[in-house]
Amino acid sequence: MAQTKIVQTAGRDALSEFAPEFAHLNDDILFGEVWSRNDLLSLRDRSLVTITSLISQGITDTSLTYHLQEAKKNGISRTEAAEIITHIAFYAGWPKAWGAFRLAKDVWSDDIKGDDAKAEFQRQMIFPIGEPNTAYEKYFIGNSYLAPISDSQIPFANVTFEPGCRNNWHIHKAKKGGGQMLVGVAGRGWYQEEGKPAVEILPGTVIHIPANVKHWHGAAKDSWFAHLAFGVPGEVSENIWLEPVTDEQYLLIE
Repeated sequence: MAQTKIVQTAGRDALSEFAPEFAHLNDDILFGEVWSRNDLLSLRDRSLVTITSLISQGITDTSLTYHLQEAKKNGISRTEAAEIITHIAFYAGWPKAWGAFRLAKDVWSDDIKGDDAKAEFQRQMIFPIGEPNTAYEKYFIGNSYLAPISDSQIPFANVTFEPGCRNNWHIHKAKKGGGQMLVGVAGRGWYQEEGKPAVEILPGTVIHIPANVKHWHGAAKDSWFAHLAFGVPGEVSENIWLEPVTDEQYLLIE
């Protein structure tokens, strides 16, 4: 593997006047020589060894935060970090792992993507995310998921949207009665009727959608979102799907 020279100035920045020799050893020997021997061990391997050593000693101060940040830069993913700390817990002690997790969550807080993000969102709510909403995917921009909750009395389902996902403009047609009710479950989303400002949906927000009104709903661009969807019984009712919500329309509300 290609050798990378590590440049470190933390020692001199903090201790150049008080302890210049320690600063030299930290910057030029520990990092400039030992960490730079990445032709023998990769930077990723050295990060793994270092965070294991620090956590095992119960060190959960800024030094561990720094090395967790470096571990992330050196290619250790959020999922791997969680598994590494879990493994360490059985050998070094449960309280030490708890302390490390507190710091690791902050370091990888902006790195939850794909299946990790979906699993993290599922832990925020009591209803299941369900399966990919393949039956209606042509009426959505982005990925959505559907989990039927009840098919008795008033059937309803939990609908989950990935960040930026929204359904097309649509109308719940009905000759009498009809419409839909949404209840926010988790995350942050939007509901908008044609010609009106968008309304933010948070957990516990209730949205009453009259029949025969053109509207759309979906997630905020930076948040997963889930709502319960209740179909209001009506006479001669049907759902009419219309054009997509354009990026221009969607970004205006953020």
